[in-house]
Amino acid sequence: MTILGIDPGTTKIGFGVIKNERNSFEALDYGIISTPGKNKCFDYKMISEKLSFIINTYKPERAGVEKLFFSNNQKTAMSVAEARGVIILTLANHNVPIVEFAPHQVKQAVSAYGSAGKAQVERMVRIILKIKDPIRPDDAADALAIAICATSNTIY
Repeated sequence: MTILGIDPGTTKIGFGVIKNERNSFEALDYGIISTPGKNKCFDYKMISEKLSFIINTYKPERAGVEKLFFSNNQKTAMSVAEARGVIILTLANHNVPIVEFAPHQVKQAVSAYGSAGKAQVERMVRIILKIKDPIRPDDAADALAIAICATSNTIY
């Protein structure tokens, strides 16, 4: 099964594509979708186009998307929520089933500790996916963790 993990953001959206066959994991691709951040409409169009390219390239059977957590900065929270809406609509337009996770669920799934730090999560992702080099940026490591989490969860 091919799974796409997405870590929503405003100008950097992490993505990770993995393959899971008989509980053997392999990273197919990972990185970030970046936007200039100067024009929301242009940025959202760019997010959708780049995400569509990834979907058309790897044809994921499922996508995991991190839920928005509460933020003290309402402006940032709104921007992330808007980008998340674009992501979910793009996935829906490509008929990719979606599962959503809170950050602590993702951490629990990959590290067995719901309050794990970014370094712990990245290290466990590297172990699970047999990646030797550090995964950069953190958004890509988070997206791979979300994809791993999505391998064993029910679609909503």
